[in-house]
Amino acid sequence: MADEARLTFPADHPAFPGHFPGDPMVPGALLLDEALAAVCAARGLAYESLRVGSAKFLRPVRPGQEVVVRWRDSGPGFLDLGLFAADRPVATATVSSRLSPP
Repeated sequence: MADEARLTFPADHPAFPGHFPGDPMVPGALLLDEALAAVCAARGLAYESLRVGSAKFLRPVRPGQEVVVRWRDSGPGFLDLGLFAADRPVATATVSSRLSPP
C-alpha cells in the first residue's frame, strides 16, 4: 500500500526566524514531525506508535515550498517515507510501527 500527503510551511511559521536568519529553511525535526503526523492521520495510527529507525535530510525546504510525503509498507510493521519538493527528494526515513489504531 502506498500513500501520499502534502505539506506546506508558511513564511510566517515560528521556526523560520531561528532557522536561519537571511536563509530560512524548515528544520529537519519539524519536517519529519509533520510527515509522521500525516502518516498517522492517513492510517489512523497513534503518533506514539511510530519509531524512526533512520532519517536523512538531503536538501533544504524553504518557506512556502510544497512537500509531498509518500510512504509505503516495507515489511510487517515498517514504512519507508520519501519527502519531495519540486519532484526532488528532500528527505527519507524508515519508520516502524505497531500499525494499530489508537
